[in-house]
Amino acid sequence: MSGHGDPIPMTSRAGGALTGKAHVPGDKSISHRSLILGAMAVGETKVSGLLEGQDVLDTGRAMQAFGADVVNHGGGNWSVHGVGVGGFAEPDHVIDCGNSGTGVRLIMGAMATSPITATFTGDASLNGRPMGRVTDPLALFGTQSYGRKGGRLPMTLVGAANAAPVRYTVPMPSAQVKSAVLLAGLNAAGETVVIEKEATRDHSERMLAGFGADLSVEDTSEGRVITLQGQPELKPQTITVPRDPSSAAFPVCAGLVAEGSDVLVPGIGLNPTRAGLFTTLQDMGADLTFENMREEGGEPVADLRAKFSDNMQGIEVPPERAASMIDEYPVLSVVAAFATGKTIMRGVKELRVKESDRIDAMARGLEACGVTVEEDEDTFIVHGMGAGGVPGGGTCATHLDHRIAMSFMVLGLGTQKPVHIDDGGPIATSFPIFEDLMRGLGANITRD
Repeated sequence: MSGHGDPIPMTSRAGGALTGKAHVPGDKSISHRSLILGAMAVGETKVSGLLEGQDVLDTGRAMQAFGADVVNHGGGNWSVHGVGVGGFAEPDHVIDCGNSGTGVRLIMGAMATSPITATFTGDASLNGRPMGRVTDPLALFGTQSYGRKGGRLPMTLVGAANAAPVRYTVPMPSAQVKSAVLLAGLNAAGETVVIEKEATRDHSERMLAGFGADLSVEDTSEGRVITLQGQPELKPQTITVPRDPSSAAFPVCAGLVAEGSDVLVPGIGLNPTRAGLFTTLQDMGADLTFENMREEGGEPVADLRAKFSDNMQGIEVPPERAASMIDEYPVLSVVAAFATGKTIMRGVKELRVKESDRIDAMARGLEACGVTVEEDEDTFIVHGMGAGGVPGGGTCATHLDHRIAMSFMVLGLGTQKPVHIDDGGPIATSFPIFEDLMRGLGANITRD
């Protein structure tokens, strides 16, 4: 089974202003998709700015196992010699996706309509996550799956030999499920249709179109209807990966809560299906501005400037915004602790089936640091204590979850007493330069 090694306890302390530029890594969602679609194209796809976190590296190894030639040229520059739609070879070993729910679900979709068999596993966190939300729609193509009780990894998928196209309404807002079905539809003759009642991040649609797939998107009374013509020949691309808004969330939020801070985070992708956190922070009165707005590779991009904000107010986050910021609620709950009044987050039950139960993990950690919270299955409420008013002093369990670990490290930069986490090791799965980047801004983050 995959794992990241011995626990790495860490501590963060308030220690003065954070200043300077924070060059965060490439977007994880686009990095995964660049490798997978590159492997399904015919010819050489070139990728620059690839996120070289463990999650993406695991996806690169998986594409090699399926027969693609994946080469790291250094400095975030990679190339993928693809095998074409339907060209995947049967891997001769188990596909280990580590901690990555995105990686395993997208890869399952990509191989589900090829007549091959593959077995998937991951670390303890990933192996505890439900896969039925993906394997159920893949079964409509004719794919068979054999996993542990509850539809959990390790799991073997037997791809459909003569896949029929499907029409599928996604029952919950999930870009992973939508993308898995679209990737499976690539090798099904005919028209695969995916309907989502709430729009989720649209990187898959943008990138499929960029690789030459025949794809259309229409807003209807049913919802957002995505139609894909099967069995195209995908054309290799040259991709520049924008910097990851989910990673940018941590230096941005740290700048808002650490007294006297002024942090610039350049080149952040602001796809509207991903930028909900930044809109929410502005709604709370944060001193957060977008500078140098531009477009790169078909995606809106800007430099984000975050300054210490001592007058933020708690708000009720619109539940329809959840899909555009689902990974950012943990660090939003940290910022909410430094606001005045209640921040109410509804429609967030998806957080309970991420790398950890993120509502429970954040609630218990915030309570350990003196913050009052409320929760139910689909709601998380943080009672803010104002700038400088959070006691801190607690030790927070990260549950093998990189975003929980980084969120509590941000918390400690504004609390009265240091904040400790039991294990910072999982941070490397998505943000391997987190510690160096934050220390470069002046953050007092140490390994214990």
